[in-house]
Amino acid sequence: MKTPLASIIACALPILSKAEPATLEAVLNATLDKNPAIQQAKINLEKAAGQRLVFRSKVWPIVTAEVPAGIQGGHRGGHNTNQPFGVLRGGITQPLFDAAIPASLRRGDVELLIAQQQLNVAVVEQLHSARMAFCSALYNRDLLSLSAKLQRRLDENVASQKDRYKSGLIDRGAFTSATVQARALDSQIESSRRAYTEARLQLAAAMGLAPSSTENLPEPKGELQFAPIVIDVDSETEAAVKRRTDLKLARLLVRSANEDQRIIEARYYPKVSGSVSAFYIPVSGIHREGSTSRTQDFLSSEIQETATYTWQVLDNGKVAGAAMTKRKTREINEIACQQLEASVGRDLVRIRNDLGAIEAGYRSFAAAVDAAEHDRAAVRQNLGGGLASELEYRLAESDFFKTQSGLLGAVYQHNIARAEWDRASGRYFQFSEDTGQNVH
Repeated sequence: MKTPLASIIACALPILSKAEPATLEAVLNATLDKNPAIQQAKINLEKAAGQRLVFRSKVWPIVTAEVPAGIQGGHRGGHNTNQPFGVLRGGITQPLFDAAIPASLRRGDVELLIAQQQLNVAVVEQLHSARMAFCSALYNRDLLSLSAKLQRRLDENVASQKDRYKSGLIDRGAFTSATVQARALDSQIESSRRAYTEARLQLAAAMGLAPSSTENLPEPKGELQFAPIVIDVDSETEAAVKRRTDLKLARLLVRSANEDQRIIEARYYPKVSGSVSAFYIPVSGIHREGSTSRTQDFLSSEIQETATYTWQVLDNGKVAGAAMTKRKTREINEIACQQLEASVGRDLVRIRNDLGAIEAGYRSFAAAVDAAEHDRAAVRQNLGGGLASELEYRLAESDFFKTQSGLLGAVYQHNIARAEWDRASGRYFQFSEDTGQNVH
């Protein structure tokens, strides 16, 4: 349902800047592409992919290769004076049993999931900030337009009263009263102007822009709309607990702390590794350093297999203490996650009640605007016929402005509450795994 403000606020737009207009869709797209916080979260996601390789490297074998080479000099029978030589030596070590390997694999996967959800959370928060700034800019722009329109009418009334005062038709008190009422709007207009500029600055920050002056700030394009919604809190609460990105991130933090604890506690368990070493020498019968018989010398090639077994029997507190610290972290994360989940329903009920109260206020202001418009038209007609005073005219104009600004405020509060609802219900931004639709 379109608000009755559309035909009221279109008159004072020349007082605003001449920057390029930006729709809400354009603002959100620019925020996704250029917002610094989102860009940083994307970089952290790439970093997490590298960290995942670090965790997974525990299960991979260690392969080594050495090639000692040189030139042998001297005189020996049947050989040249200088002769190059080389030896190829290789080895591979593979963990056969390590209790930390499964936890490390899971921890690497969780690390990547955490970075993904942190990116999602950053996207939601920055889009929400951009949307709030956009609504605030539209509200202050329209309020500024309404104030400027009323001020022009009151200034016209001041000019008329001045002429009548000079003609001796009214006393100085009537002229002074008209002037005071007109100038009383100056502070309100300046306050709206500052609020409008501040909202546009916030909009530029969310969009990742660095304008050189206030004239280059993004100018919001569009109007605030009022569209009542019907809400089923129970079903929305159940769905929000499943799809909200901050809750997913909280659960992943619990999982990561649990896997960290398992990795630390794995030092209690024995570790078995198998290793294979190989040597290749083009000539057989070369003496091995430290050997005491010819049977221990190098053959032209050979392979040796070994297995190692380690087990930490005594612990000076390094393992147990680290595990206790990580367990405490996991328990704190669990409590925080439970509190966050429990607050979902309360937040949705609060926002639903706010939306109901705002809707009631909107309908009341809409009726008041119609009545004030009718009274203002009657006073203006009577003023032309000499049946109403200038004071009555100014009071009618002031009442009409109050009802208009009240209606505009109700529409603004409704849009802010809708934005809060979208974020609290997890429908603020649709992700690839979410097939639901926004509430309309």
